[in-house]
Amino acid sequence: MNANDILSMRILIVDDQPGNIQVLEQMLAREGFDNVVSTVDPRRVLDLVTAFDPDLVLLDLTMPGLDGYDVLEQLKRHTPPDEFRPVMVLTADVTQEARRRALALGAKDFLTKPFDLVEATLRICNLLETRLLYQRLRALAKVEMPLGAWYR
Repeated sequence: MNANDILSMRILIVDDQPGNIQVLEQMLAREGFDNVVSTVDPRRVLDLVTAFDPDLVLLDLTMPGLDGYDVLEQLKRHTPPDEFRPVMVLTADVTQEARRRALALGAKDFLTKPFDLVEATLRICNLLETRLLYQRLRALAKVEMPLGAWYR
């Protein structure tokens, strides 16, 4: 695995504030990520996940209409149980309740706004590395499956 493997992965940003999206897009572009799709409309997330197949979702919690918790619930129902598609929550809500609820609904990481850009970048890279390793392990398991069946 090299840096290009991580930089070529797909990231979906969901935040109702265009300014927040712009900060994240600039941060990701500066690091070399170029497969980034963003939306200010959380109602589009499932369609974008289906069409774009992101490796990571960066999700705001407080949004009008459909909040981040609702999006997490939708993603949980939509994602097969053996799939690992990490979601990082980015929110100004610093309460322990928000953190626990988001993590219980499937968020893999949680960062409060305003966040440190270096820390955010490192956490994003860590989640993408985990996704990539998961995909490689899954591919190996598929290759090995016929051998396992042969020994039975």
